[in-house]
Amino acid sequence: MTRRITSPEPRRRPDRATVVAAEAHAETEAAARAESHARRLLVGEVAYDTRQEREGVVRDHLDGYVWLRPPGGGLEWTAMPGDVEPVDDTGTGAGSAALRARVAVANARSRGEVL
Repeated sequence: MTRRITSPEPRRRPDRATVVAAEAHAETEAAARAESHARRLLVGEVAYDTRQEREGVVRDHLDGYVWLRPPGGGLEWTAMPGDVEPVDDTGTGAGSAALRARVAVANARSRGEVL
């Protein structure tokens, strides 16, 4: 039995619209990568994890994750770099506001105002 070997079809060149779209996509991805790496949090810096709504101290950057630990100590957790933002020194950041709200509720509960 004789097998006939066929060659694959020759590659066609992409049309101009496809090339332009691919170039625009590559530029957008490069800009997003540059923006995400523009502000890398320093080890020891206080940061706010927007996904878990927790403040933590940056412990490390490893395997594409930011390792955080609660400021008073405790169990470490990981977060995606896009979900972590620095806590500003004035205490007016999103993390500080959420923390103040939770503390206010806990204080009211301890005074018997909220059950």
